[in-house]
Amino acid sequence: MPISGTPSRAELVDHLVRTRIAGEVATPRENNLSHYRQLANGNRHFWFGLEFGDRWTDEQDVLAVMAERVGVNDDPEYRYGQDTIDAELTVDGLERLAGRLRKAAEGRQRVLLATGHPGGLLEVHHRTAAALRAAGCEIVVIPDRLQTDEGYVMQFADVAVLEHGATLWHTHSGEPMKAILTALELEGRPLPDLVVADHGWAGYAAQHGVDAAGYADCNDPALFLAESEGTLQVAVPLDDHVVSPRYYDPMTAYLLDRAGLGERA
Repeated sequence: MPISGTPSRAELVDHLVRTRIAGEVATPRENNLSHYRQLANGNRHFWFGLEFGDRWTDEQDVLAVMAERVGVNDDPEYRYGQDTIDAELTVDGLERLAGRLRKAAEGRQRVLLATGHPGGLLEVHHRTAAALRAAGCEIVVIPDRLQTDEGYVMQFADVAVLEHGATLWHTHSGEPMKAILTALELEGRPLPDLVVADHGWAGYAAQHGVDAAGYADCNDPALFLAESEGTLQVAVPLDDHVVSPRYYDPMTAYLLDRAGLGERA
């Protein structure tokens, strides 16, 4: 089903909807609302390494931001059934991210890529890293022997990941990124100029003052709130784990093309 080459914007929008990366996504409405409520109630698992204080204590305010930036249904009385991601907003986010990648390439900046969703987004980040390196960027090599309560922080195919029991681990935590940035500082090494990630990897980096951009699902409001506040550079809305990771290939090709990086991976 993935289309070959670099799609036009219209072709990408159609592809995102057909593969359910956007449009009517698999995440149910009740799950979305539960996560918005948990964040508003101060559950830090849903803060993704960010610090919101008491700024987002009303779940209706969270819903309003998600409707605006992601395209979920804005009716607070709609509580069960299918929810949506606006594919046009996904492409808008990709184009904002492309602008930041272009800046990184032009400045030959130090870039760190990371994912808490390796089953879906690892190859997206890997291809982005390869294109940035080909353009002259330094892909940050993380320090060795880093560990959190969940597992070991490692780098696989130029992408920082969490490993647990010889398996790449799905995590929302900001602790792995905290471990990396803390270790870089202790070693006297410069922090990245840019972090491209998702989940708490992006959230903690942004909270730490590093330019960061991330992908996020419609049940993960933290990064969109951070973008609305200006803490995070870009949040791209998408379903972060669809049936096949190959479905993300046209999206990645579009991103790299708009960044002026071409298909260097």
